[in-house]
Amino acid sequence: MSNNVEECTHDCSTCGESCSERQDPQSFLEDLYPGASVKKVYAVVSGKGGVGKSLVTSLLASEMQRRGYQAAVLDADVTGPSIPKAFGVHQHAQATEEYLFPNYTTSGIQIMSTNLITDTETAPLVWRGPVIAGVVTQFWTQCMWDNVDFMFVDMPPGTGDVPLTVFQSLPVDGIIIVTSPQDLVSMIVEKAVNMANLMNIPVFGIVENMSYFKCPDCGKIHEIFGESKVDGVAEKFGIPNIAKIPIDSTYATMVDAGEVESIDASFLAPITDKLESEPFPKDSI
Repeated sequence: MSNNVEECTHDCSTCGESCSERQDPQSFLEDLYPGASVKKVYAVVSGKGGVGKSLVTSLLASEMQRRGYQAAVLDADVTGPSIPKAFGVHQHAQATEEYLFPNYTTSGIQIMSTNLITDTETAPLVWRGPVIAGVVTQFWTQCMWDNVDFMFVDMPPGTGDVPLTVFQSLPVDGIIIVTSPQDLVSMIVEKAVNMANLMNIPVFGIVENMSYFKCPDCGKIHEIFGESKVDGVAEKFGIPNIAKIPIDSTYATMVDAGEVESIDASFLAPITDKLESEPFPKDSI
């Protein structure tokens, strides 16, 4: 506590002192820009790269937009952004001297990504961790998000600077873990679960990408990458909502063409139905 006890406001969340009166941990949550509005925030994560987080993020946003909600994507994969390409958005984001405007996709999803503020889409961002984390925070605090119901944060792989920044700075309501049907799936999921537990953020659901291939001729299901382990892993870690994405070459073709919004994402219903059933904060309705 300060030597001058009269200076103490007893609001520990705004105080940097260490004293016997401190009862609550210091909050690092950042405020939105005045006038911006986001009701729910879900982070899409994985313990490793290449499992399809950006695809899942794009499909979740597209499906919630299709259901009549205002969806948004904050692309926190700063050095490997792919969200704008998936949605076919290539124009630069507009800005005033004080804040950024998110870009809009064909169906009206709001997105913000480093690819929307760099000179070219292929320009490498050779930045150190603190700078990258700072950009992610700015996308939250200095962007005029317009009455967003569901924001999905496309996270980089692993548990480094950016995930820590997102979990501390944004009011994340839950995380959605993306994985694939391989033997190391349990280890990958456990890393994400452990970080979520450390940050006191609930694991909302799990999505297994490339789960199976359904033959278009005979309808038989083939597990190309081995038997699915997602159900057992979900049970082990108490993850309630499970979705499985089949292998379909048309998905890659449509994403490359910027048409991710046209993909039928009904396979995500175990996740999206639950998202829709969750109540919004009373002060945001």
